[in-house]
Amino acid sequence: MPLTYAIGDIHGALHKLQRLVARCEQHAGGRARNYVFLGDYIDRGPDSAGVLRFLREMQTMRRDAVLLMGNHEAMLLAVIDGAADPALWLGQGGAMTLRSYGVAQASELPRTDVDWLRTLPLLHDDGRRLFVHAGVDPRLPLDAQDEYDLLWIREPFLFDERDYGRLIVHGHTPLATGVPDLRANRLNLDTGAVFGGPLTAAVFGDDATPPMAFLQAE
Repeated sequence: MPLTYAIGDIHGALHKLQRLVARCEQHAGGRARNYVFLGDYIDRGPDSAGVLRFLREMQTMRRDAVLLMGNHEAMLLAVIDGAADPALWLGQGGAMTLRSYGVAQASELPRTDVDWLRTLPLLHDDGRRLFVHAGVDPRLPLDAQDEYDLLWIREPFLFDERDYGRLIVHGHTPLATGVPDLRANRLNLDTGAVFGGPLTAAVFGDDATPPMAFLQAE
């Protein structure tokens, strides 16, 4: 059975992404593998355009690569659709995304990239683990989650200890330590790559639910 490499929030950190994927490929050593990216590919960092180009090319080459929606992608789409204040997105790092594309406003971003962002799913369930961007509402069944919570939730999810029947693998909440936060019911992989921390991948096999290893790129 293939290995699964789950990768946390990238936020325009193209060089870290390239180095981390190279490390994952080296670690796999020719074994079957797939990738799950947890969202937040754009904003804040220097090369959102390059990150999206890299990920789209990777998905073309590896049809089994899963790329989830993050709240930053959702914010951008809401701005383009006229459903959100552009100033909010710009203040959350959207200005860096525009700069990386060399455009002045969200409506000028390449249509191919915007259309691709619209196709991103909110979650991925492999039977042992549920991969999402932010987390889940502990009060609701996993099959009844709200889109907003999947993209934005922190509390009460982060401190809830209940067993979900899946390990919830998420990002969204940056960890100042640069170390993944593994608990009995969830795993946070946002190690703050855009804030000077490493970009992190968790390596999963099919013989156990928890990760078998972590890989990082500075």
